[in-house]
Amino acid sequence: MKNILSFIAVLFLSLSSAAQTKWKVDPLHSSLNFNISHSGISIVNGKFMDYTGNLTTTGEQLDNANFDFSVDVKSINTNVEDRDNHLRSADFFDVEKHPNMSFKSTKISPTAKPNQYLLYGKLTIKNVTKDVVFDVYYGGKAKSQQGEKLGMKAETTINRFDYNINFDPAAAGVGKDVSIIVHLQFAKQ
Repeated sequence: MKNILSFIAVLFLSLSSAAQTKWKVDPLHSSLNFNISHSGISIVNGKFMDYTGNLTTTGEQLDNANFDFSVDVKSINTNVEDRDNHLRSADFFDVEKHPNMSFKSTKISPTAKPNQYLLYGKLTIKNVTKDVVFDVYYGGKAKSQQGEKLGMKAETTINRFDYNINFDPAAAGVGKDVSIIVHLQFAKQ
């Protein structure tokens, strides 16, 4: 009886792990972008150029998907070198002490709209971890000569003060709310 139970347990674990698909972010077809208010009259946008991301899915949709991202903060790019250097300084990201930021999902839930989800997770910036929720728009899957791909867009807004990015505490010049817009394409592994 013990051998039968062991066999069933091993079979169950094999089937459940076989149903999972591993994906890796394709940086050539992805972008990690942000927007923030400048002087209350315009928007400055930028992006991070160096990042890694993994996704594990079960089935055809994103139900039960797990996301894990790491971003090299010094790769920030707003197309203005002086501004980028200031953002890397202790006034903002302090990349010497905090070179990476990360996101790990905790749950994903479908919404009433087709192919739309709420992605819950932990965002860590400057060693401060906060719960965030992304609105995810699932673009689906496609096959090509390069293999199977999966695409999506994710958006959220965070308060930079929550992560000890306290430059301009009155938020008169640099807004407090940061919109994050992520366009992702993953390659099946």
